[in-house]
Amino acid sequence: MNKSIYRVIFYNEGKVYEIYAKEVYQGEMYGFIEVEELIFGERSSVVVDPAEERLKAEFEGTTRTFIPMHSIVRIDEVEKEGVGKISAVSDKSSNVTHLASPIYTPNNDSGK
Repeated sequence: MNKSIYRVIFYNEGKVYEIYAKEVYQGEMYGFIEVEELIFGERSSVVVDPAEERLKAEFEGTTRTFIPMHSIVRIDEVEKEGVGKISAVSDKSSNVTHLASPIYTPNNDSGK
């Protein structure tokens, strides 16, 4: 039986993260997606990808990470893992910074 592999793309601190994991689900912590068993490329290759090395260093020792739902761009089930990476937001023409916004906002219309 083949185990599913997921590609998770999300925003974090003005950058786009792409990580691969074996477990992705909505956990008990409201508003967060839980990602477990992160997958990184093997070190058997002579060529080292600095982007993936930076990602490995950031998640070193992490068994589970909680990503806010509003930061998720997409989650794909893939056939095999790719190279994880951290990249800048691709829209260089804009000088607007998007701030994290809540998923649900209270209704300020009191109906009066």
